Amino acid sequence: MTPPGRNTTTPQTPGRTLGEPIAITGPGGDWSRVHADLDRHASAVLYARVDDWRPERAGGPRLRALLGRDWGRFLELTHPDVRTRFASSRILLKFAAAKVLDVPPRTVELGYAGSGRPYLRGYDGVHISLSHTDELLLVGLATGGVIGVDAERSDRKLYGPGLGRHMCTPHEVAEIEALPDDRRDPALVRLWTLKEAYSKAIGLGMQFRFTDFGFRSDGTPTELLRPDGTPGTTGEWTFGTYGIDVGESYTVSVAVGDAGFGTTAETAAGTALDISIMDALSEVLGSDEGGDDGSDDWW
Repeated sequence: MTPPGRNTTTPQTPGRTLGEPIAITGPGGDWSRVHADLDRHASAVLYARVDDWRPERAGGPRLRALLGRDWGRFLELTHPDVRTRFASSRILLKFAAAKVLDVPPRTVELGYAGSGRPYLRGYDGVHISLSHTDELLLVGLATGGVIGVDAERSDRKLYGPGLGRHMCTPHEVAEIEALPDDRRDPALVRLWTLKEAYSKAIGLGMQFRFTDFGFRSDGTPTELLRPDGTPGTTGEWTFGTYGIDVGESYTVSVAVGDAGFGTTAETAAGTALDISIMDALSEVLGSDEGGDDGSDDWW
């Protein structure tokens, strides 16, 4: 994978600082930057390719233990690519959370709010966010505040009739229409990912109309804006947009909100799930049925 650095990084807003997304190429990847970013920025964003986290590498019983409550959802999916992407994204998220909490990945249990937003069951010191599209997996982690992440193909076509009805505020529409033709779609992809990231961070997802809030369309640093283009926040949010290349080019946006209680200095937890439960599950499932390369990284 090629690390970020295609001169597409958007200047960050005041408040918290953000580190650039970190490439994680598998369980044995370099996790030191994740800890460093959490120490420095109180947040970290990880990305990977689906192929680096394919679920069959975990093996049958191990995969079931890793997915936990998501096992049923995994079995219900019928399209092979969708199924693989679902499992890979959850495994990456669990490994990332496990590294932060200093627990085995199989003991991390995910819960989901009514909007579908994931959270760590039994541990609220670290906030998480998840996005995946095509071959890209994206995970956000934050302490002392909420986080949302989103990614889209950089070449996605979004410009067309109805921007003001479905996606953009009046201020954004005016700015987009003033741009040269070749800059409209990239600007709209940036706006879309920023709005998705913010909506995920506040836990509303698509329930929050994208025409009710906005950002600057020219890529300059900005706080959240009202529909008329005036500031809508007073510094409690930090936003950033990055370019990532994993064979295809993607636009990634991050939204981090400060809860006002400071960051969490100690994230390690005894466990996010009773280890005895997982040990019992492993005993019932028995030994691995294959698909293991002999490494314990996936367990």
